[in-house]
Amino acid sequence: MVTDHQVRRLMDQLRHHGRLGVAAAQAGMDEKTARKYRDSGELPSERRVPRTWRTRPDPFAEVWDEVAAQLAAHPGLQAQTLFVDLQRRYPGRFADGQLRTLQRRVKVWRATEGPPKEIYFPQIHHPGVLCESDFTHMGSLEITIAGQPFDHLLYHFVLTYSNWETGQVCFSESFESLSAGLQQALWELGGVPQRHQTDSLTAACPPGQRAVFTQRYEGLLKHYGLEGHTIQVRSPHENGDIEQRHHRLKQAVEQALLLRGDRDFADRDAYQTFLRQLFVQLNAGRQTRLAEERDHLHRLPVQPLDACKRLSVKVGPSSTIRVSHNVYSVDSRLKGETVEVRLYAEKLDIWYGQRLIETMPRLRGENHARIQYRHIIDWLVRKPGAFENYRYRSALFPSSRFRMAYDALKKRHAPRQADREYLGILRLSAYHSETQVEQALDHLLDPDQLLSVDAVESWLQTADATEAPPQVAVDAVDLAVYDTLLEEACR
Repeated sequence: MVTDHQVRRLMDQLRHHGRLGVAAAQAGMDEKTARKYRDSGELPSERRVPRTWRTRPDPFAEVWDEVAAQLAAHPGLQAQTLFVDLQRRYPGRFADGQLRTLQRRVKVWRATEGPPKEIYFPQIHHPGVLCESDFTHMGSLEITIAGQPFDHLLYHFVLTYSNWETGQVCFSESFESLSAGLQQALWELGGVPQRHQTDSLTAACPPGQRAVFTQRYEGLLKHYGLEGHTIQVRSPHENGDIEQRHHRLKQAVEQALLLRGDRDFADRDAYQTFLRQLFVQLNAGRQTRLAEERDHLHRLPVQPLDACKRLSVKVGPSSTIRVSHNVYSVDSRLKGETVEVRLYAEKLDIWYGQRLIETMPRLRGENHARIQYRHIIDWLVRKPGAFENYRYRSALFPSSRFRMAYDALKKRHAPRQADREYLGILRLSAYHSETQVEQALDHLLDPDQLLSVDAVESWLQTADATEAPPQVAVDAVDLAVYDTLLEEACR
């Protein structure tokens, strides 16, 4: 079969020397064929007549009206589902090899008679005008920290004109995470765009607190001079740039992990360093458009806002406070007092009398408890009967070694005596060293040893006596060195 390329070569040769036989030989075709294409002036593809006839009968001609009716009623039906249905209703009539024929017919129906498909409208982006942000789950990447699964989210920020992007690890779609992530992105960028667009932020807004959330969010935007815009509910395509960047970023992280050869990181800092380096790499090719963006950005304020929520909470009779549907213990001295809680994305600061009393990690989710045994151990020792049915008793076993010690004590003593002995050991841990007490338990859990409060205390005293204090030698400083430096500076 003669191709378009051969005919073009034939025409070039004819224009070059005008001899048909030589030109036909050069183009690799018969002289008679060459004459035909020379006289017609058409390419083979232009002479080809589209085929309008069938080479074999349509096996679905008699049932197509039924199939079309099913598609009209339920456009989401797949051709394979329809084919299986036809085989069931017409046994022995349709062979498996005819599935492809039905798939082609269904494809033509969708393109000519099916429902309209959603289309996307390209937008013109202007430098320094719009930024978008959203949270995205990173669980599909199977990141681990020191061998443990690291279930986390990423607050993701992007400029729609230059596609410059950055992000911050977080663990919930809270306002504190939003505030910390947005401010970190703006200060890293070095300026403020005109508008900030997000989804409806329903996940970041606690139930029944929409007004408070809106007030705090508007305050954050006002501090930076940003105009806030939200997309319609369940319309992620309106936030198309950030949604597409979620997909591209996860692809980039996946590829970087494959090159790295390992998804495990020594600690969270190592993982965050990995992400920062990846963002630098992704943004390297966007510097020209980013420079245009920066010429249109507003100035940053003098300082960032404190990305926390301040709450006044009264300490209950059990020496606990309730913050964002979770329970935290505080020092028993604060019972009945009102403390200020500064709730950050990942921690709580407890303030009383203008002093920072304690910092503790923020619990994720709801209806959880963080009980620190050092806060309540003194009164538990005085009221050992409360230990058996204490609601948060599981929090009073700092490690598996303590749990094993308690189980061993219950085998040797009556329940009340076992509770007293264990609480005494826990008190030693609170006032001495939890690590040393754990070492003592490791030694005394041997079947040949007698486990008791006195035995643990004796072991601690022996360990303190045998452990020599470190000797620190500090060389005397020769002050004449400073005189020499001053003389050299004067000269």
